[in-house]
Parts: sequence; structure tokens; C-alpha cells
Amino acid sequence: MIKKSTHAPAKPLLILGIDPGLADTGFGLIEKNGQKLKFITCGTFKTKAKTDFNERLKQIHQQLNDLIKKFKPGVVAIEQLFFCKNVKTALQVGQARGVCLLTVQQHQLPCYEYTPLQIKQALTGYGRAEKKQICQMVKILLNIKELPKSDDATDALAIAITCDHFLGNKIYHAI
Repeated sequence: MIKKSTHAPAKPLLILGIDPGLADTGFGLIEKNGQKLKFITCGTFKTKAKTDFNERLKQIHQQLNDLIKKFKPGVVAIEQLFFCKNVKTALQVGQARGVCLLTVQQHQLPCYEYTPLQIKQALTGYGRAEKKQICQMVKILLNIKELPKSDDATDALAIAITCDHFLGNKIYHAI
């Protein structure tokens, strides 16, 4: 006699990846269902260079807030600011990243951060992988024919996949 399992199947988990930036903040949303990953959507939040700096941060907040309300992800992953040659750019990206983190926390979502090295390693097994290799793995793992036109959106999908990898291995890097 075969017994029926009393455990309900795991609910699909929506993972939102964010690649923070001031001009372009990339986002990528994937669904984890069992062992399968599924592409949901991706894109960028764009702000104009001639717009007041604080207004640009507000626009990033509003767009991310709207995205979270619309899709209701279960977890968020964001790229950790690792290295930047230009100090002014690093400060601006850091502030945009801070706005993203605050927006996520306002929704009380678990948020994880990953360095570029961790992202490369999770997707390719090699921490110094080239951009082309990362892009190829995003296509393969999400079973998509074409990559997004935006590098920032592709990076955000890679960040979401990295989160799945680490959560699947029970290695947490919560903020």
C-alpha cells in the first residue's frame, strides 16, 4: 500500500535580484519551484543625469516600491558595492544602493548581499569568470533564448540566481 505524503509541495519562491546604480538600477525576478528556475521579468529603473540627485534617489525608491508591490517577491538579493575606481561614482552608487536596501526593509523582506566574486563563482564555479561566461550561464539556467538588452538587468538576474544558489546551500549572508 502506498501512503500519501502529508507534506504540501513547496510553494514557488519569487527572488528579486537588484544591481544598484544611479543612472540604471537593474532588476531581475525569477521563480524557484522545486529545483527549477523560471524567468519572470527584468529591466532597469532609469534616472536622468540632469535631474536633481535627491530626486533621482526618490525615483529609484518609487520604482522599486511599485515593483515589489506588484510582484510580491519572497526574498531580495542585491549586489554588494565591491570596488569602484571613481570615488564620486562609488558614493552615488552607494547611496542608490542604500535607497534600495531601505525600500526592501520597508516591505520587511529578507535581503541578502553578494559580491561580484560570489556571483561569478555561483554561476560558473570560477570567481574570475568573464562577463560573457556569466551571460551564457544566465541563459542556460533560466532557459531563455536571448539575454535582456541591458547589462544591468542581466546582472540582476545573475544576482537572483546567486541568491537561489546560496539559499539552496543554506549559506546565508543576510543584511
